[in-house]
Order: sequence, then C-alpha cells, then structure tokens
Amino acid sequence: QVQLVESGGGLVQPGGSLRLSCAASGNIASVAIMGWYRQAPGKQRDLVATIISSGITYYPESVKDRFTISRDNAKNTVYLQMNSLKPEDTAVYYCNARIRQVWEPVASDYWGQGTQVTVSS
Repeated sequence: QVQLVESGGGLVQPGGSLRLSCAASGNIASVAIMGWYRQAPGKQRDLVATIISSGITYYPESVKDRFTISRDNAKNTVYLQMNSLKPEDTAVYYCNARIRQVWEPVASDYWGQGTQVTVSS
C-alpha cells in the first residue's frame, strides 16, 4: 500500500516563506510525476507545481517565480519552497504522485492527506 505523508504547513505572515515536504512510502517500483495542488474553501483544486523524474518542472503563472518544486528521487520525496506568500495562497495543499507498485504493470495516482497553509497578518 502506497502512502504520501505531507508536512510543513502552518501560519505565516504575508511576504513570508514556508517549505512543504511529501514522502512516498510502500512497495514502490517507480515514481514518475510528482506535484502539489491546493484547494481553498469553496473553490476547485488547482495545480501549483509539478516535477518529473528528470527534474523538469512546471508552474502556473500564479506561483511562478515565488514557488520552487524539487524532489529527492532516492527518498521518493518532493518539496515545495514557497516564498513571498500572499493571503490568496491560503489553502489546503495536497501532494500528488504517479506511482507504479512493484507488482503492478501500470502506474496509479496517489494523494496525500493535505496540509493547511494560512497566510495572514
């Protein structure tokens, strides 16, 4: 059974920084794409950043130049460094990964439990 465990959320003032972590565990054969999504109250879940195993990244315009995604392939862990945070960044942040387990021929998408990020003075 694959699990994604997130950490690092919390309360931060506008302009501050936070670093989120997400570690995947279980009988993992390979991890393709890893990413972060966020969902504010009453809104849909939106993409924040993605990174593939080669290190290529993607960001939407709303977070580009403020957020940085990275990963440690040996540890099956993905990070999200968030700088210059704004109140509109407030949301529950979810980790996502496309993982193939050792006995499965195809990969599946897995989600973390979510971690709250609140940006407020």
